[in-house]
Amino acid sequence: MSKSRAEAFSDGVIAVAITLLALNIKVPPPASGGSLAQQLGSQWPQYAAYAVSFLTIGIIWINHHAALRRVVTVDHTILMLNIALLMTIVLIPFTTALMAEYLKASSGEKLAAAIYSGSLLLMGIAFFALQRHLMRAKSELLDAHITPQMRRQVLVRNFAGLPPYALATVAALVSPYVTLAIVGAIAAFYASPLTTRDVFEQPDTEG
Repeated sequence: MSKSRAEAFSDGVIAVAITLLALNIKVPPPASGGSLAQQLGSQWPQYAAYAVSFLTIGIIWINHHAALRRVVTVDHTILMLNIALLMTIVLIPFTTALMAEYLKASSGEKLAAAIYSGSLLLMGIAFFALQRHLMRAKSELLDAHITPQMRRQVLVRNFAGLPPYALATVAALVSPYVTLAIVGAIAAFYASPLTTRDVFEQPDTEG
């Protein structure tokens, strides 16, 4: 299978996952009581979870594109690791809806937050496994411009998100709001120009 087909399939799956996030935001019915403004305001957990998850998936899409740009071709293991990554990404709309629904609940909110951050941790692990395979096990498939120093920088940058996601999962035992704040901070960190600079400096290759 060509690299372009793998990238096109991945783009399609990620596009569906990120679109499904919007379906978690419901239109308040006119007869449900209270003003429309009050009803819309009461849905703030849906808005917050949507924003954090949309940004997270968007960042993964950017970094996934960069990861495939670094390789000349793909092998079977790369394809399977990519499938595993996509499997975790399509879980995010469900875990986002779960988090938003239970954030203000009196019971189950801590478990919902743990499941949400746990799904993001799982996604991070899957992406790091893909990157590690590309940067170390199959470095011969990389573009000639990718130096050993660049490979180390990519791995360090990708691993850096795993401990905070683990912390966010543990923090769910204390408060789901803390979990959401940590996950939002991780998304903001990886969206900053300082952490995305190396993504756009990679050479664009065609496989």
